[in-house]
Amino acid sequence: MKKRSLIITPTYNEMSNIQKLIPEILSMYEDEIHILIVDDNSPDGTGEYVKELMKTNSRIHLIQRAAKLGLGTAYCAGFKYAIEKNFDYIFEMDADFSHDYKEIPNFLREIENNDLVIGSRYLTGVNVINWPMQRLLLSYSANKYTRLVTGMPVCDATGGFKCFRKEVLQSIDLDKIKSNGYAFQIEINFKVWKKGFKIKEIPIIFYDRTSGSSKMSKKIVREAALLVWKLRLSSIFKLL
Repeated sequence: MKKRSLIITPTYNEMSNIQKLIPEILSMYEDEIHILIVDDNSPDGTGEYVKELMKTNSRIHLIQRAAKLGLGTAYCAGFKYAIEKNFDYIFEMDADFSHDYKEIPNFLREIENNDLVIGSRYLTGVNVINWPMQRLLLSYSANKYTRLVTGMPVCDATGGFKCFRKEVLQSIDLDKIKSNGYAFQIEINFKVWKKGFKIKEIPIIFYDRTSGSSKMSKKIVREAALLVWKLRLSSIFKLL
């Protein structure tokens, strides 16, 4: 029996991107690939649009939330849904085409022999297109800082294009994850690593979004900077 995969994509005002992304993914891949949109009550009607698509395609799924609750909780809601529906492989992927969906077969190939596959922007140098230099330096430095403080052997701990085996997410208490943005990605990777699962990074090229606006903020950066020390101390004192 073929393995079933679910691509989880959080959205907030991503109508213009979703209208292109969903049909492109579903037309390119076989029935084993499904997509779940976790929409935070987008004013532009993203959630309602997806709901209409669901009427004619069973591979499209939707979680509609009442308010803008953040990336971390969106992914955790998606993870729970994927586990409940018994998907074998579970992806994180942005809606804005910064993650190239044509890379999905590479993830699927690697996940057969690994527990978590991370699409890395920094594994083979710096593979980021069209980012302002300030943001690129911030991201690159944040990942160096994370690796130094936590000891986690991952070049791109803040990246959001990845694939988990279902069993990995089943082993984590998702209700205890409260972080968002960069911090969420660091936290989930750290928990996977500390549990002894096999992590593999593969090189990807990250493209800056061409439509919509970035969700980055100073609050997200501060949260990530503080989280790495919290994770380090929790690990030292066996609190994870």
